[in-house]
Amino acid sequence: MERAERFGRADRIIKVGFWVNALLMIMKLLAGYYGGSEAVFADGIESACDFIAILTTMIALSVGRKPYDERHPYGHGKAESLSAIFVSLVIFGTGGWILYKSVTTISNSEYSSPQMMAVGAAFLTIITKEWLYRFSMKGGSAIESPALLAVAKDHRKDAITSVATLIGVTGAFFGIRIMDPLAAGLTAFFIFHIGWETLKSASHDLMDGQPDEGLLATMTAIAQGVEGVEHVHEIRGRRSGQYLIIDLKLEMDPEMTVKESHAIATEVKKRIFARYLNVGDVMIHINPHEEEHEDLIRL
Repeated sequence: MERAERFGRADRIIKVGFWVNALLMIMKLLAGYYGGSEAVFADGIESACDFIAILTTMIALSVGRKPYDERHPYGHGKAESLSAIFVSLVIFGTGGWILYKSVTTISNSEYSSPQMMAVGAAFLTIITKEWLYRFSMKGGSAIESPALLAVAKDHRKDAITSVATLIGVTGAFFGIRIMDPLAAGLTAFFIFHIGWETLKSASHDLMDGQPDEGLLATMTAIAQGVEGVEHVHEIRGRRSGQYLIIDLKLEMDPEMTVKESHAIATEVKKRIFARYLNVGDVMIHINPHEEEHEDLIRL
């Protein structure tokens, strides 16, 4: 998948989420207000918070697609991870707000009597948000975009929230009015979990955490399958937005010419590029095989 195609796909996914979320927000605010459901109206406010997350992601995708330059030799991909951090904070804030409203409503015994339109709005939100989650997750996983994956998890958070909203508003509709705020309060803890998972993943990328070991093992096998490579001395990787940057240390015949070793290293790079379309760069260092050598590092 070429660079332009990757970013074009990301744009399409985020725009679908943006406009669908806009329609859901309007629907829930109206249904909550006129249908007498605090939970559904709160769900609509939550969708408004999602606008902040989606707009942030759109900005991050725009920044992240810029090619590398003199000041950013590794590209601008980490803007996506920064965006994912912000989305996680929005998720935490939303969960905290829902929990606060739930506790306040229960402690003050200020229960509402929702109408059927509020129940229908909650049900429709579940179906729509779960579809958005699967749609965004599929696309985000295909191009390995931290920002899109964070937005996908935010959609799943909304679906979970709306399940509790549906249970609560249905119970309240049939007379058990405390169920409306109680279900919303319990859901806040699921929201906190999703926020934590999003924050942890984005922080791992920002701290240049190592990619999946199975992925690196496969790349090692590809490199060692190239004639002239005696051994892969070390392999490391880090994420920059939708791309991985790989560092390889290869052992070769010490009597080999620079030209020959360069040609072999280029072949290794070509094969990794061909297998993994999300690899942005492979930086290769060559060591003499079966000879003592010192790898200087100060980290």
